[in-house]
Amino acid sequence: MTERIKSLLDRIFDKEQAKFRRDVDWKPLLDRLIADGIGDEARARIGLEEMLKAETPAFMDGERLAFLRTVREIPDLHSDAEMDARRAAGTAFGEKGVVFNLTADFAPTIRDGLGSRLSEMEERLAQCRAEGDAAGIEFLENAILSAKAVLELAERYRAEAEKRGLDDIAATLAQVPRKGARTFHEALQSLRILHYAMWCEGEYHCGLGRIDQYLYPYYEADAKSSRLTEAAALEELEEFFIACNRDSDLYIGIQQGDNGQSVMLGGVTRDGKRAFNALSRLCLKACGELKLVDPKIILRVDKSTPLEIYELGTELTAKGLGFPQYANDDVVIPALQRWGYELEDARDYSVAACWEFLIPGCGMDINNIDAVSFVGSLDATLRNLAQRCKDAQDGLKYEAVEKGFLAEIQRRADELVEKYKHVEILPGPFVSVISRGCIGKARDISKGAKYNNFGIHGTGIAVAVDSLASVKELVFEKKLVSLSVLVSLLDTDFAGRPDVLVAAKAAPKMGNADPRADEIAKRVIGFWGRVFDGKRNDRGGIFRPGTGSAMYYIWHAREVPASPSGRRRGEPLSANWAPSLDVPVKGPVSVVRSFTEPDLGPVCNGGPLTIEIHDSAFAMSDGVSKVAHLVKFFIERGGHQMQINTINRETLKDAQKHPERHRHLIVRVWGWSGYFVELDREYQDQIIKRMELVA
Repeated sequence: MTERIKSLLDRIFDKEQAKFRRDVDWKPLLDRLIADGIGDEARARIGLEEMLKAETPAFMDGERLAFLRTVREIPDLHSDAEMDARRAAGTAFGEKGVVFNLTADFAPTIRDGLGSRLSEMEERLAQCRAEGDAAGIEFLENAILSAKAVLELAERYRAEAEKRGLDDIAATLAQVPRKGARTFHEALQSLRILHYAMWCEGEYHCGLGRIDQYLYPYYEADAKSSRLTEAAALEELEEFFIACNRDSDLYIGIQQGDNGQSVMLGGVTRDGKRAFNALSRLCLKACGELKLVDPKIILRVDKSTPLEIYELGTELTAKGLGFPQYANDDVVIPALQRWGYELEDARDYSVAACWEFLIPGCGMDINNIDAVSFVGSLDATLRNLAQRCKDAQDGLKYEAVEKGFLAEIQRRADELVEKYKHVEILPGPFVSVISRGCIGKARDISKGAKYNNFGIHGTGIAVAVDSLASVKELVFEKKLVSLSVLVSLLDTDFAGRPDVLVAAKAAPKMGNADPRADEIAKRVIGFWGRVFDGKRNDRGGIFRPGTGSAMYYIWHAREVPASPSGRRRGEPLSANWAPSLDVPVKGPVSVVRSFTEPDLGPVCNGGPLTIEIHDSAFAMSDGVSKVAHLVKFFIERGGHQMQINTINRETLKDAQKHPERHRHLIVRVWGWSGYFVELDREYQDQIIKRMELVA
C-alpha cells in the first residue's frame, strides 16, 4: 500500500469526508411537486436535477478519483400520504417503492460515454414523436435531462479541479463521463460517477457487478502498452475501493454496511470461457490490503476451480472481512436456466445486493420482495393441531404434523402471490439510461426489463426442521409429552418442565450430519422449491424461493414464542441457510454435509450457508489451505452459496465494552459485512451467539 493510499484510508476512517457535508431542506420541493401535480417520471428527473445542483464539488487531499457526496439527504419525491393512498387502492411496492437491489449495465456507457447515450436518446425521441408515442416521449425527455444533469455536475467538478490546479482530475473529467474511457483510470472515474448518480437519483443497494470483466479491457490495454504497471493499477483500484466507502454511511440500509456495494469476480464469460483474470486477482489483493467493508467480494467458483483461487479467497476470510462469499456456477447457472433465463445471461449473473442473483443491466427482479416465516408456519400448525386434538391425540401421527406444516407454507406463499399481484416501481430515468434496452424500448426500467421476477426468502428453516425433528421424537416416539402440552410449554418458555427443554435440545439437529434431521430438511426444501410453480406476477415474471433471511431472522423471531427445538423466546433465528444458534455442531464438515443434503437448485434465489470459524484456525501454517478445502468440499457437494465469519467471542465481547478499541473490527451480518461497533445491539448479540458454540 502506498503512502498516498494509506493517507486516504486513514482519513476515511477518521470520517474527514463529513466536513464537506450539509443539510438541505427538501420539503419546499416536495410541496411544489405535489401542488403542481407533477407525474412520477418528471418527479424522478427533477429530484435528480435538484440533488445534483445542490452538490458542491469537493476534493480530499491526495485523491485522483473525484466525486464526493456533500448533501446528506436526497429529496423525498412522494409524501407518505400519497404512497399510502396508492397502497389503499391495491398497489404494492417493494420496500420504498423505488428501483433498488439493482446492478446497472455500466460497461457500454463507460466505453461510449454519456454523450453517446444522449445521441441515441435524441434519435429515439424523434422517432417517438413521429409515431405519436406519448409514453416514449415522456420517458426520453426526462431521461435526456437526467443525463444532462449528471454531465453538468461533472463539468462543475472539472472546472473546480482546474481552478484548484488539480490538473490530473480536470483532464480526466474533460474525457469522462461525456466521452468514452480510454484508460483504466478513466474507466474507474467514469464508473464512480455513474454509480454515484444512481444513489443521488434515489436508487439504493446499487451493485457494481462484474468489474473484473467490464474493466479488464482497459487494465489489459494499459498493461500491454506499458502505461500502467501492476503496482500502479493496484493503487488506482484501491483508491476506487476507498471511494466506495466515502459516502456509504449516507446510504439506505438496515445498518451501515448494508448497502449492496457488491462486486462479483470470476466464474465464466457469456460464452462459457473461464473468466478469472489478472484483474480478479488484483481486486482480491486490494481488498486484503485495505480491509474495508466495501465493496463486498463475491467469488464465482465451480468444481473445476483450482484450489489456488479458493486459497486467495480464504486469505481474505482469514483477515476477518466476512467475505468473499462464494457462488457455485454448477448450481446457479442451471437454476437460472430452469427459471427462464437465457444461457448467455445466466452465465453473466451477478447479485442484486447481498446474494440474490441478478443479470446486470437487464434484470428488474425484486429479489427480496418478502419472506415466508418457517418458524411462524410451524407454530401456527402445531397450535391448530393441538386445538383439534386437545388432550387426546389418538390416531394423530407425525406425518400429519409435517403435512400440516407444508400446507401452511403453501398457504402463506399463496398469500404473498396475492399480495404482490400488482406491483409498481417508481421511475428511475437515469438508471434507465445505463440499463440494457430501455432507450430502444423508450420505456423506464421501472416498467419492466428482460427479467422481472420476485424473490421470496424462507426464514428460520433450520429452526423449523430441528423443531419438526424434536416433535417427532418427543411427542410421537418417546411420548415424553403430548402435543397440546408441548404447545403450552412454548408459551411459558418451558417453565416447570426442564426435562422437556433438555430433551428438545438433545433431539436431532441440522448441522450434525444426522439423517433424522437431514431427511426432514430434504423434504421441506424439496417442497419449498415447488410452492410457486405455475405462479406469475403481473409483470410477467415468476416467484423465486430462496434460503436467505435478510433482516427477517430478527423480525420473524419476535413474532413467535419458544420453539420445539429448544430455542427460547426472544432468541433470534439463524441468518440465512445455517444451523440453529443453540446447536453444538460437531464441526464445519458436518455442517457442510447437512446443508448440502437437499437439492438447492430449486431454491436458488439466494441465501448462503453461513459458517463461523474461530480465528485460531488460521494460527496454523496450513489454516488457509484447510478452510479453502472446506469451501471446495461445499461446492463439490452441490452447495449454492457460502460465506464464512472469522472472529472470536472474546474479541466481540470486548468490542461491546470498548468500541473505541475495535473501530476496524468487521463481521459478516447476513449478506453483508459491517463494522461490529456500529451495529445495533441486537445484531451484535446475535453474532456473539453464533460464536458461542464455535470451538
